[in-house]
Amino acid sequence: MLIGDVARRSGVSARMLRHYESLGLVRPTGRTVGGYREYSDDDIRRIFHIESLRTLGLSLREVGRALDDPGFTPSDLVTDLIRQTTDRIAAETDLLTRLRRIDAAEPAAWEDVLQIVSLLQALGSDSAGRRQRAALASSPDAPLPVEALVEAALSESDPNVAGALRWALAQSGDSGVALLAEGLAAPDPIVRERAVRSVAEIPDTAATTLLRAALTDADLTVRRRAALALGPRGAAEAIPALVDMVVDGANDVDAGDALAVLAGDPALAEPIAAGLVARLTPGADASAARRRVAQALADIPGGTASDALTALAGDEDRGVALTAAYVLQLRAGRAAEAQE
Repeated sequence: MLIGDVARRSGVSARMLRHYESLGLVRPTGRTVGGYREYSDDDIRRIFHIESLRTLGLSLREVGRALDDPGFTPSDLVTDLIRQTTDRIAAETDLLTRLRRIDAAEPAAWEDVLQIVSLLQALGSDSAGRRQRAALASSPDAPLPVEALVEAALSESDPNVAGALRWALAQSGDSGVALLAEGLAAPDPIVRERAVRSVAEIPDTAATTLLRAALTDADLTVRRRAALALGPRGAAEAIPALVDMVVDGANDVDAGDALAVLAGDPALAEPIAAGLVARLTPGADASAARRRVAQALADIPGGTASDALTALAGDEDRGVALTAAYVLQLRAGRAAEAQE
């Protein structure tokens, strides 16, 4: 079969067939009387083998080795091709992500594009300071794409950078809530806890709904972080978790502050006080918990709290008794000021 016929049959151009010949990949078995290349069935079969191996990403040199070296084993080469392909896919995926983020920012000019690219590069920097500056540089005039902010917030371990990212997310409004909801469904509890912290900075109904859902999370830290955020929002569902935090000494001051906010609702004050009083356990081992309960009762109005504090003022533990007595004085002073 002449070279033109082979080209039509194989889909490989005559020019490429000549190139293969020059490299020694495939040589025509014979020549016609007129000196034209003539390919046998085996030659054509080899051409198809060459093209098949090229589809795997092999170079022509690697193709030649694969076809001609009897000792050639494909396992190492295939493993290397898998690695190269994986790296290439990752790079292309990263590029696609950056392009989509730039597109979402709706840049009006190339200057805007360059600014966004610069901020995105800084956000992925190894330097915590540079990442923090990038987050703080986000503004309504030059916003970082919310997808990038959410991704960074969910992966950031530096507390200062994380705080800046949460601030930037809050500035972007409720546009990141849906993405943070995905973070709350992540298998890693650390990621879920970061998502709760970020959601807590967004003061809207959708964010509150997510925080309520987080109260049932499998991880205790996530549940408690959600409760701390829900207290100031007036969510009564957070009361049991906040009471547990006071008793257990887990962010007990913040939990007490959240309970105080909730107790501003007259309908919740007595249930909160009752919940705290129910956790009072006698004995030296529980004295620290009783002291924390006395401190938390300071800002809970009502008779239940006052009666409990009066009883604690006579506690067997001197520290508990002094704390309760001091809290009673504060409450008395506030009551006197309110009557003036």
